[in-house]
Amino acid sequence: MANVKELNPEASAWAAYGAELRRQRERKGWKQADLAERMGYSASHISTVETGRKMPTLRFSRSADRAFGTTGAPDSFEHQYRAIQHGSLLEGFTEYVKYEGRAVEIRLYEVGVIPGLLQTPEYAATLEADAVRRGAITADQANERVELVTRRQAALARTSPPLIHAVLDESCIRRPMGATSIMEAQFERLLMFAEMPTTVLQIAPFLMGERRPFSLPVTVLTMPDRSIMSYAESAQRGHLERETSSVLPILTAYHQLQAEALSQAASVALIEELRKGSP
Repeated sequence: MANVKELNPEASAWAAYGAELRRQRERKGWKQADLAERMGYSASHISTVETGRKMPTLRFSRSADRAFGTTGAPDSFEHQYRAIQHGSLLEGFTEYVKYEGRAVEIRLYEVGVIPGLLQTPEYAATLEADAVRRGAITADQANERVELVTRRQAALARTSPPLIHAVLDESCIRRPMGATSIMEAQFERLLMFAEMPTTVLQIAPFLMGERRPFSLPVTVLTMPDRSIMSYAESAQRGHLERETSSVLPILTAYHQLQAEALSQAASVALIEELRKGSP
């Protein structure tokens, strides 16, 4: 009998994934070559995933689910894959996204980069490509993050979309991201966003100085039952706050921010200037 490498599911999330893949395969009585044929991969590829030497992709996970008949199941390989990939996101963000998709009103403030709900796919891909270059995430994780941006935007394009108030620090539109064409398309996206009947877009200019109430990005959600919650991030984690007494001061500060920021008309004019290459 050939040597079978012992697996340690507790070594890592990918090791647990590989151990489950082997368990499911052996339960079916299949050899690696049998599973490989059903999935459209080589037996050596199956082996490297089972032993944790290669990370599976979304395509691999979906192929495994088709082979085992687990597509759509709570413990599907696609579900395991996404859970692991979301582990590359800040703690608390995945939970926040679930509420974001059901909110009836979203107030957001961003610094430095265009917020995900307003990003073009090309802008999002450029942002994540730099994270890959720095070694902060893998290429697969970058693809998953870009896909998450698309899913978040799609979730809000429902029959009764939420009212979205977006206040962007001026640094968001001044900071170049990738090729000129990427920024031009991103500016077009912002201008289209401002024209929607359920959106408000404002720029918080640098001249606000110390009157800017927030130093970090913040989001306030209003849910269908009119409850409110806030989400804010540090460099290490995200925090979802549900206590109304803690969220109300943030909401008050957000209203103050909107009062000090440029009007939507002035904000659109500034974006138009930048789009045309004006200083």
